[in-house]
Amino acid sequence: MKIEIQSQKGLRTVLSVAVDKKTIQTKIDERLTELQKEVALKGFRPGKVPHSVIKSQFGKSIYGEVIDKILRETSSKAILEKKLRVAGQPKIDLKQFGEGKDLNYELLIDCLPSIKLKPFNNYKATEFKIKIDKKIVDQKIQEIADQNKQFEDKKENDKSILGDQVTFDYSATINNKKFDGSEGKGVQLEIGRNLFLKGFDEQLINVKKGETKIIISNLPPNHPNKELANKKTNFECKILKIKKPVKKDIDDNFAKSMGAQNLSDLKSLIEKQISSQYSQALNSITKKEILDQIEKNHDVNLPKNLVEQEISIITKNLNSDEKNKHREKNEKIAKSRIKLGLLLNELGEKNNLKVSEEEVRNEIQKQIKGMPGQEKMVLEYYQKNPSASQSLKGSLYEEKIIDFIKSKINLSTKEINSKDAEKIITNFNKPNIDTEKSKTTSPAKNKLKTKKISKK
Repeated sequence: MKIEIQSQKGLRTVLSVAVDKKTIQTKIDERLTELQKEVALKGFRPGKVPHSVIKSQFGKSIYGEVIDKILRETSSKAILEKKLRVAGQPKIDLKQFGEGKDLNYELLIDCLPSIKLKPFNNYKATEFKIKIDKKIVDQKIQEIADQNKQFEDKKENDKSILGDQVTFDYSATINNKKFDGSEGKGVQLEIGRNLFLKGFDEQLINVKKGETKIIISNLPPNHPNKELANKKTNFECKILKIKKPVKKDIDDNFAKSMGAQNLSDLKSLIEKQISSQYSQALNSITKKEILDQIEKNHDVNLPKNLVEQEISIITKNLNSDEKNKHREKNEKIAKSRIKLGLLLNELGEKNNLKVSEEEVRNEIQKQIKGMPGQEKMVLEYYQKNPSASQSLKGSLYEEKIIDFIKSKINLSTKEINSKDAEKIITNFNKPNIDTEKSKTTSPAKNKLKTKKISKK
């Protein structure tokens, strides 16, 4: 095998690789010998089919298979021999090939840039320590109680009011005609939550058990059957049960039903959960503050193929007009991501930062504990999706690098309350609305919907 550097321009290197026909023929003969043990042809004993016969039957596919293997092996060897740090998948341009001929091809390689990291001594960032107000904890506990409310039967002739739970069967028609899905049995609605059809709930007010009530409502605009979307529909409802909500005391018994030891323990768990949500958002802000300084203080020559790949990822759900319209913006985002990725990776390698398989397993266990009742689902997700574990490993690696940077810079700590945190998060998101970069979510918009509270 002969390897020569054809050209070098910027980060792109073109190698010329030649493999003589004698080497190729040797590889073909070796493959024929292997196949001789496997091929069974009529008229020949097992393992005794001549090379010439096998070649006449499978010659083209054998040649193609051998050439593919030679290309893989020689291209890897060429990259190693020339000590190139490859960015992405190299491209092969075949110049000469065919049975009885030498193999000549060019290997187009985009290389990773040489990166010289600058000291972090002058970097500054703020880390936030949040104190959760007692009122917020109480509000969240009340939300949980409302989400897990219980009902008891009303008296036989009592009519339904707002907040009651009504159980009914229905038979629906459009222009006096039945349709697919027009029957419902044992449907339960809490009046006022509007979880069925628009305007349906309020028509269930003042009904009694055993009564038949005609309710008129429109089917949803996103109905699976487009012909039925927005259609005015008559629902003949047979009222089976009417229940009223039972006032739930927020006490130790309620806390135990939620998986806590007592009310004090429940409040502590809720406070930690809210604090964790805010901390995730605030940590993203601190992280961006650090990354912006790293990006600003380093000049890096970026491999074009990596930038193009990143643009493809960013724009994969856009049509051609949208891609062209936002090309400049998306290219800027792609370049920023690639630049920071290269810088952080260089930092991790230079300081021998690694993520062990044990750390990945511990993080998966942490996620499992944080999703009570869904442990099996979370575990199976990672078991069936190796790429998800790899992605998690990447996130842990980046987190480890950021923590390392924090230990080297001037990092100040600021104590804030939840109101301050909301302002900081809101202000942070404003300039990032159109950039699709580093946007974070306010915990105030997240509802605690879990029926059990877990201890981490």
